[in-house]
Amino acid sequence: DVAARELLPLATSGNILAQAALGDLYRKGLGVAKDYKEAVRWYRLAAEQGNAESELDLGMMYADGTGVAQDYKQAARRIRLAAEQGNARAQDDLGCLYAEGHGVTQDYKAAAKWFRYSAEQGNAGGQQNLAAAYASGWGVPQDYKEAVKWRTLAAAQGVSRAQWTLGKMYAVGRGVEQDLVKAAKLFRLAAEQGNADGQALLGISCYTGLGVPMDYVQALMWCDLAVAG
Repeated sequence: DVAARELLPLATSGNILAQAALGDLYRKGLGVAKDYKEAVRWYRLAAEQGNAESELDLGMMYADGTGVAQDYKQAARRIRLAAEQGNARAQDDLGCLYAEGHGVTQDYKAAAKWFRYSAEQGNAGGQQNLAAAYASGWGVPQDYKEAVKWRTLAAAQGVSRAQWTLGKMYAVGRGVEQDLVKAAKLFRLAAEQGNADGQALLGISCYTGLGVPMDYVQALMWCDLAVAG
């Protein structure tokens, strides 16, 4: 409440950072009653002054239909404006819109382009999505070594999907030399974050003794967690 009161006169006078911060407070309900319409109002004001984060936040609210009517075309327009300013998270999100055909014509090459921009800035989501493009051959030539490279970077940042998918590549020797111990370690990293795929794969590893000592109790525990998830 104190933060909102202090931010309000600054935001009203046109301070971009205050407008963006006030949008965050209303969207998250921090110190004020959660109010998505108010969040949209303040994000819009900050975005119109060129704030990339607010442009992205506004775009995501259009995509989710939060505080405004759902509108993927508006979402794509806003997210693109943020992406073109170099916002790595927006670049990843714009890539996802192209991959899914939401608000734009589906275009895997465009998706891969934006994933790359994001990934090269160190964004973990962009790295994982670029890896998935290389693994599937969507928008880029299929290249398992490149998939391993980008999944390794995303996995190191804690992306659980990157961890278990990279683990599968080590398990079968796709794009990298087969290493069942490394695979099991990666499955465990994902599993311990609560990822159901990682839990299932770790359970299978424990059951078969591939990469870890055979342990039926651990196998049952991880498989049960996967099913519950």
